[in-house]
Amino acid sequence: MELSGWRQSRAFLLCFRVGVALLASVPLFVLIGRIASGNLGPDPGQEVTQALGIAAFQLLIATLCITPMQRWTRWAGWIRVRRMLGLFAFFYACLHVLSFLQFILGWQDLWATFTKRPYIVAGSVAFLVLVPLALTSTKGMMRRLASDWKRLHRLIYVSVVAAWIHFIWQARSDVGEMVVYGVLIGGLLWLRARWNGWGVLVPFVRNPRVVKRRSI
Repeated sequence: MELSGWRQSRAFLLCFRVGVALLASVPLFVLIGRIASGNLGPDPGQEVTQALGIAAFQLLIATLCITPMQRWTRWAGWIRVRRMLGLFAFFYACLHVLSFLQFILGWQDLWATFTKRPYIVAGSVAFLVLVPLALTSTKGMMRRLASDWKRLHRLIYVSVVAAWIHFIWQARSDVGEMVVYGVLIGGLLWLRARWNGWGVLVPFVRNPRVVKRRSI
């Protein structure tokens, strides 16, 4: 009981949130340090773009880990950082897109490049799906959307799967890292389906359990 009360204290929750924010900022600090030291290899633009994209992807996965952690530890403090992690993921995704356009793709003839590189389509889906999630992440939007908010925010499952496809599509011989990420994502999605039915993975569905029963 004493430990539980200590974990619920405002001071501990504040320190926890600050600690998570600092951890989420580490990829950016590391990247800035590499840029300052000139330690980006023969293709700096590619290195910057890749680092930002992987950071966004990892933070998306971390966001999906929050609910299992909350259920397993029975501590609601995890939920306090879920929105922050999601916004960090969106922040890195925005930087990834901007650096990709600046250093790799260019700003001209985007449509032709999209059709020649299908992996960009998957990446675009992953990013565009995050936009409404970021815009509706405020408490005010949660109140306005009410129960529709949770149904909308199931789009995160679409985003993380599309992001995984985006990265593994680019992989050539070394796909081991992305296979590990894929197994982790699959496990997290399976947990949600086990707890709430497969329909919970489908955005905008009003009654996920109905989808589960119909699929049997």
